[in-house]
Amino acid sequence: MIYTNSDGGARGNPGPGAIGVIIREDGKILTRYSKFLGRRVTNNIAEYEALIKALELASKFTKKEITCILDSELIVKQLLGEYRVRNPNLLELFLKVQKLQENFEKIIYTYTSRWNKFQKIADELLNKELNKRGYYKKIRK
Repeated sequence: MIYTNSDGGARGNPGPGAIGVIIREDGKILTRYSKFLGRRVTNNIAEYEALIKALELASKFTKKEITCILDSELIVKQLLGEYRVRNPNLLELFLKVQKLQENFEKIIYTYTSRWNKFQKIADELLNKELNKRGYYKKIRK
Protein backbone atom coordinates (compact mmCIF):
# COMPACT_ATOMS: atom_id res chain seq x y z
CA MET A 1 0.00 0.00 0.00
CA ILE A 2 1.16 3.51 -0.81
CA TYR A 3 0.90 6.16 1.89
CA THR A 4 1.26 9.91 1.52
CA ASN A 5 2.11 12.37 4.27
CA SER A 6 1.53 15.94 3.21
CA ASP A 7 1.87 19.19 5.09
CA GLY A 8 1.40 22.79 4.12
CA GLY A 9 1.94 25.88 6.18
CA ALA A 10 2.39 29.62 6.19
CA ARG A 11 4.42 31.81 8.50
CA GLY A 12 1.71 34.27 9.26
CA ASN A 13 -1.80 33.63 8.01
CA PRO A 14 -1.55 34.70 5.29
CA GLY A 15 2.19 34.79 4.87
CA PRO A 16 5.04 33.01 3.12
CA GLY A 17 3.94 29.44 2.50
CA ALA A 18 5.39 26.10 1.47
CA ILE A 19 4.55 22.43 1.23
CA GLY A 20 6.27 19.19 2.17
CA VAL A 21 5.27 15.74 0.92
CA ILE A 22 6.55 12.22 1.33
CA ILE A 23 5.34 9.14 -0.51
CA ARG A 24 6.07 5.84 1.14
CA GLU A 25 5.33 2.17 0.94
CA ASP A 26 4.96 0.91 4.47
CA GLY A 27 8.03 2.31 6.25
CA LYS A 28 10.19 2.98 3.19
CA ILE A 29 10.16 6.53 1.81
CA LEU A 30 9.91 6.42 -1.99
CA THR A 31 10.12 10.15 -2.64
CA ARG A 32 10.29 13.50 -0.86
CA TYR A 33 9.08 16.81 -2.27
CA SER A 34 8.98 20.41 -1.11
CA LYS A 35 8.06 23.68 -2.78
CA PHE A 36 7.77 27.35 -1.87
CA LEU A 37 4.23 28.54 -2.71
CA GLY A 38 4.59 32.28 -2.43
CA ARG A 39 4.69 35.22 -0.06
CA ARG A 40 0.95 35.45 0.68
CA VAL A 41 -0.55 32.05 1.35
CA THR A 42 -2.98 30.81 4.02
CA ASN A 43 -2.38 27.64 6.03
CA ASN A 44 -5.47 25.95 4.57
CA ILE A 45 -4.49 26.73 0.99
CA ALA A 46 -1.02 25.36 1.68
CA GLU A 47 -2.53 22.17 3.15
CA TYR A 48 -4.65 21.64 0.02
CA GLU A 49 -1.69 22.37 -2.27
CA ALA A 50 0.36 19.77 -0.38
CA LEU A 51 -2.38 17.16 -0.77
CA ILE A 52 -2.70 17.92 -4.49
CA LYS A 53 1.03 17.36 -4.97
CA ALA A 54 0.84 14.17 -2.87
CA LEU A 55 -1.91 12.80 -5.13
CA GLU A 56 0.06 13.70 -8.26
CA LEU A 57 3.20 11.99 -6.93
CA ALA A 58 1.34 8.93 -5.63
CA SER A 59 -0.18 8.33 -9.07
CA LYS A 60 3.34 7.58 -10.34
CA PHE A 61 3.53 4.60 -7.96
CA THR A 62 0.02 3.11 -8.07
CA LYS A 63 -3.47 3.47 -9.48
CA LYS A 64 -5.00 1.21 -6.85
CA GLU A 65 -5.45 2.11 -3.17
CA ILE A 66 -3.65 4.87 -1.28
CA THR A 67 -3.89 6.34 2.19
CA CYS A 68 -3.41 10.10 2.46
CA ILE A 69 -2.34 11.25 5.91
CA LEU A 70 -2.70 14.92 6.87
CA ASP A 71 -2.41 16.93 10.06
CA SER A 72 -5.24 19.26 9.03
CA GLU A 73 -8.46 18.05 10.62
CA LEU A 74 -10.40 20.66 8.63
CA ILE A 75 -9.19 19.38 5.26
CA VAL A 76 -9.82 15.74 6.19
CA LYS A 77 -13.36 16.51 7.38
CA GLN A 78 -14.06 18.49 4.21
CA LEU A 79 -12.85 15.60 2.06
CA LEU A 80 -14.96 13.13 4.01
CA GLY A 81 -18.04 15.32 3.59
CA GLU A 82 -18.37 16.11 7.30
CA TYR A 83 -17.74 19.84 6.73
CA ARG A 84 -18.83 21.97 3.80
CA VAL A 85 -16.25 23.94 1.83
CA ARG A 86 -17.47 27.53 2.01
CA ASN A 87 -14.34 29.48 1.06
CA PRO A 88 -14.25 29.93 -2.75
CA ASN A 89 -10.44 29.67 -2.83
CA LEU A 90 -10.55 26.38 -0.94
CA LEU A 91 -13.45 25.14 -3.07
CA GLU A 92 -11.31 25.47 -6.20
CA LEU A 93 -8.58 23.34 -4.60
CA PHE A 94 -11.13 20.89 -3.17
CA LEU A 95 -12.49 20.34 -6.70
CA LYS A 96 -8.95 19.77 -7.98
CA VAL A 97 -8.52 17.05 -5.33
CA GLN A 98 -11.84 15.50 -6.42
CA LYS A 99 -10.56 15.32 -10.01
CA LEU A 100 -7.24 13.77 -8.96
CA GLN A 101 -9.11 11.09 -6.98
CA GLU A 102 -10.20 9.63 -10.32
CA ASN A 103 -6.62 8.35 -10.77
CA PHE A 104 -7.11 5.79 -7.99
CA GLU A 105 -9.43 2.89 -7.23
CA LYS A 106 -9.66 3.89 -3.56
CA ILE A 107 -8.39 6.69 -1.33
CA ILE A 108 -8.48 6.76 2.45
CA TYR A 109 -8.04 10.14 4.14
CA THR A 110 -6.70 10.06 7.68
CA TYR A 111 -5.98 12.78 10.21
CA THR A 112 -2.83 12.42 12.32
CA SER A 113 -1.02 14.48 14.89
CA ARG A 114 1.79 16.69 13.68
CA TRP A 115 3.99 14.56 15.96
CA ASN A 116 3.58 11.41 13.86
CA LYS A 117 7.10 10.43 12.75
CA PHE A 118 6.32 10.60 9.03
CA GLN A 119 4.28 13.78 9.39
CA LYS A 120 7.25 15.40 11.09
CA ILE A 121 9.34 14.68 7.98
CA ALA A 122 6.80 16.47 5.76
CA ASP A 123 6.78 19.37 8.23
CA GLU A 124 10.58 19.56 8.20
CA LEU A 125 10.57 19.66 4.39
CA LEU A 126 8.25 22.67 4.26
CA ASN A 127 10.14 24.47 7.02
CA LYS A 128 13.46 23.97 5.22
CA GLU A 129 11.87 25.42 2.08
CA LEU A 130 10.85 28.56 3.97
CA ASN A 131 14.16 28.84 5.83
CA LYS A 132 16.21 28.79 2.64
CA ARG A 133 14.22 31.81 1.45
CA GLY A 134 14.92 33.73 4.63
CA TYR A 135 11.65 33.11 6.49
CA TYR A 136 13.09 31.73 9.72
CA LYS A 137 10.25 31.66 12.23
CA LYS A 138 9.16 28.03 12.56
CA ILE A 139 5.52 27.25 11.83
CA ARG A 140 3.51 26.36 14.92
CA LYS A 141 0.10 24.82 14.47
